[in-house]
Amino acid sequence: MTNDEHKNNPLHGVKLKQILEELQEEYGWELLGQFVNIRCFNYDPSINSCLKFLRKTPWARDKVEELYLLMLKKKAKE
Repeated sequence: MTNDEHKNNPLHGVKLKQILEELQEEYGWELLGQFVNIRCFNYDPSINSCLKFLRKTPWARDKVEELYLLMLKKKAKE
């Protein structure tokens, strides 16, 4: 990827841990579990357990990243 491509990617340079922490702070575990129905959000959730799962599960990580982008859009409109 060139530098121009990175400028247009809002996820560039954002760590998965930061994404999870911001989503958890904004929505809480219960809502996250409703938005993305994965076990690590619904049963005994923690940042570390979610990180382990999301790093191994590309489809779940994609959904979490999509939710993060939607949250950023919503905040930009406020």
